[in-house]
Amino acid sequence: MAKRLLQWHPAFYAALRIELEEEADKIRIEEEHLLGEKPMQIDLLIIKKEKTQKIKKNIGQIFRTYNILEYKASDDYLSVNDFYKVYGYACFYQSQTGKVAEIDPAEVTVTFVCSHYPRRMLAHVRNARGITARLREPGIYDLTGDPIAMQLIVTKRLSKENNFWLQNLRNDLRPGEEIDTLIERYREKKDKTPYQAVMDVVMRANDEKMEDKEMVPHEVWVEAARKAIEKHNMEIGEEKMGQLAEKLIANGRIPDVSRVVRDQDFRQKMYEEFGIDGNEKNMYKKQCN
Repeated sequence: MAKRLLQWHPAFYAALRIELEEEADKIRIEEEHLLGEKPMQIDLLIIKKEKTQKIKKNIGQIFRTYNILEYKASDDYLSVNDFYKVYGYACFYQSQTGKVAEIDPAEVTVTFVCSHYPRRMLAHVRNARGITARLREPGIYDLTGDPIAMQLIVTKRLSKENNFWLQNLRNDLRPGEEIDTLIERYREKKDKTPYQAVMDVVMRANDEKMEDKEMVPHEVWVEAARKAIEKHNMEIGEEKMGQLAEKLIANGRIPDVSRVVRDQDFRQKMYEEFGIDGNEKNMYKKQCN
C-alpha cells in the first residue's frame, strides 16, 4: 500500500529538470498544465523560449515550441486509452487560443514516458493509425507516421551514461552495484532540491532492498526519514512521532524509521520499547477535543 501511494510524478518532474538543467535557459517548464476551465491537465508542458533554439539533450531533441509530456510511474503502464487521451490533449491545447492557428500545429510535440515497453499500445497505433516506433537510441523511440511529432521514452531502457536519474526512477533497482552507484551519485548532489525529490521516491520505492542489505549511508537515510516523518505528522497529527524518530536515529536504527511510518503495529511496539506514550487513538482524541 505504501508503495502504491508514492508520489512518482513530482519525482519525474524533478528528474526532467535534472536531465534538462543544461538547457534551462532555453525552456520554461509548467507542471500539471491546466487545459481550459474543466479539470483536464497535462502532466508536463515544456515551452521553448526561442523557437529557433535547438535542444541538445537526447530526450529533448524532438522538442519544438510546445511540448506535451505524459508520464506513467514505475508501477503503471501506457495504454491505448492513454495514447488517445494525450493525443487529444495536444489537439485541445492547440485549439484553446484567442486566435485561429495562434499555435502552429507543426510546433506541437508529444512525449510518452513510461517504465515498461508498451507493446499492446504500439501494436494498436501501428495497425490502426500507421504509426511505427523507430529506435533512435537506447530507451528513446521516434513515433513516426503522424503529422504530430511524437516520441516514446522507456526509462528502464535509457542509457545510464546519458540519462542516469531518469533511468533510476523506478521500483526495481538491483542490490549491489546499481544501488551503490546511485548512492554515490546522490552524495555529490544531495544539497540540490531536484535530486532530493528523486532520491526520496526512489529510496521509498526500493526500501526493502536497501534496508535488508544496509546499503544506504546513514546521512541519506536520516534525510529521507525526517521527510517521511514530517509528511506523516501533517497527515495524522501525531505529536510523539518526531520523538520516536530521533531515538531511532540516535540508536543507529535508521531503516526502522521508514518502517514506523508505514506500519502502525510496529510503531506502537517502538513506542513501548523506548518508553514513549504513543497511543495514537488517545492523541487523536485529545486533538479533536
